Amino acid sequence: MNDTLARLQAHRSIRKFKDQPVPDDLIHEIVRCGQAAATSSNIQATTYIRVRDRAKREKLAELAGGQAYVAGAGAFLVLCADLHRARAACELQGGTFREGMTEHFILATVDVALAAQNCVVAAESLGLGVCYIGALRNHPQEVSDLLELPRLVYPVFGLCLGYPDQDPAVKPRLPLPVVLGEDRYPERLDLLPDYDAQLHDYYHTRTGGTKDSNWTLEMKALVGRESRPHMRKFLADRGFTME
Repeated sequence: MNDTLARLQAHRSIRKFKDQPVPDDLIHEIVRCGQAAATSSNIQATTYIRVRDRAKREKLAELAGGQAYVAGAGAFLVLCADLHRARAACELQGGTFREGMTEHFILATVDVALAAQNCVVAAESLGLGVCYIGALRNHPQEVSDLLELPRLVYPVFGLCLGYPDQDPAVKPRLPLPVVLGEDRYPERLDLLPDYDAQLHDYYHTRTGGTKDSNWTLEMKALVGRESRPHMRKFLADRGFTME
């Protein structure tokens, strides 16, 4: 296994950081790596907002459900799907932006995900720890107002970056035969009980016995109820009407 493979397979979410800022030059290099990710039709629909203001960091931590590391990490980025820039480019050429296309929404959102993963790998290669903050979508309008996001831009997630102050184990992933098919869908649900047991042991060890859960229980909690139903109206109000 080479260094790149080892680094990718050693990814962990870090939620405790040293009280040490991340230098500007490292942030710039990390964002450049994000920009180097694949981007559909060269749309380059990712916008990065580094939040330095202490009051804004505290407010974002609150909006994200009280996750203190949003305020305490050495750096915090909000990654946004951005069609505002594409609209401006279209209009500069005398065109009329076609608002509300589902495909455009997908292009912008996928762009952000690809760019973010490049940023994560780059950050980890520099000795930094990272943690995605999807909980910004708990209150997307408040986040948008706080960061003064224009129409056709929405916050996809945040990204904590900093020098790790913990060394958690790598969380086990689903067995390869569950996710990798050969010429057809890999219907291997028979492997889930063993994975449940493995993940249960991981949680038990990580939390000193305080978390009693597994993958199927987590999926029941995630997809067995409504999940951020406000997002549909929020996106439509921002111009993502999904036609």
